[in-house]
Amino acid sequence: METSPKTFWRDRNVLITGCTGLVGSHLTRLLHHEQANIIGLARDSIPTKNLLSTDLLDQITVVTGTLEDHPLMLRIVNEYEIETVFHLAAQTIVSTANRSPLSTFESNIRGTWQLLEACRLTKTVKAVVVASSDKAYGSQEKLPYDETTPLEGRHPYDVSKSCADLISLAYHKSFDLPVCVTRCGNFYGPGDLNWNRIVPGTIRSILRNEQPVIRSDGSNIRDYFYVRDGALAYQFLAEAMLQKGISGGAFNFSNEIQMTVLELTRKILGMMGKADLEPIILNQAGNEIKNQYLSAAKARNLLGWSPRYKMDDALRETIAWYQQLLG
Repeated sequence: METSPKTFWRDRNVLITGCTGLVGSHLTRLLHHEQANIIGLARDSIPTKNLLSTDLLDQITVVTGTLEDHPLMLRIVNEYEIETVFHLAAQTIVSTANRSPLSTFESNIRGTWQLLEACRLTKTVKAVVVASSDKAYGSQEKLPYDETTPLEGRHPYDVSKSCADLISLAYHKSFDLPVCVTRCGNFYGPGDLNWNRIVPGTIRSILRNEQPVIRSDGSNIRDYFYVRDGALAYQFLAEAMLQKGISGGAFNFSNEIQMTVLELTRKILGMMGKADLEPIILNQAGNEIKNQYLSAAKARNLLGWSPRYKMDDALRETIAWYQQLLG
């Protein structure tokens, strides 16, 4: 996988929605290192122990607001003469979507079209990368998902991603807006403070010498993707759009290693020397797809992309980060 020249992002006006989120914080750090002029959209105040340091936030322009605020979106894109947009902001927790579907639909669907409409009305925009999800595919009999798999979300979170995905590609087809969509699996890695996710929740339990808790029956197969690889993939796709004119498509990004929830939990237990802590299996998860995993053949063959991190190395980095955070 080729890397961008050191000057590619220098002084380029970039909008990152969700700049303080899990993937957004890593992407912000990555592009700040390459001297991009970053405008970040954040809905809420910054968690004190998030990955982004206060010093880094002081070196970018942070706008506080919501995606649903169209005048704000238009002002940001227009006044800052945005050239590249990374749309990562979303309500990302499945259980939250089940409890509060309307707020999820507002942020994930309405927020997406408000941003895209602002981009359509602003001629400076040359590339828009919209972060979708493997959840957009819904439940399918044929696995792994590839980009021709229909988008058939059925539960609130999945539907919100299916809709945002389709809306994004419609803006390209109907208005020639330079949009590409990314579809990734379950992100994990340094900076994730959502403790109900399996990786941070398991590591925190182990550090407390407690049994990790699995909400499902543990047999669900998932695609786990390291957050640093995710940020690099978004950057890589944007560069392909700007340099090669690739636009209007969707790309799966995955290390193409599938594991059950229980297998991943036991792997982390073993790596942390706590194999004797037997997981508690609640078997209470609802509105979740049984098996989901992706083919990244299109990204590999068309873009020349490949992940940089091996899973064991990524998990070791992740464990070390939580040990430092919670130690």
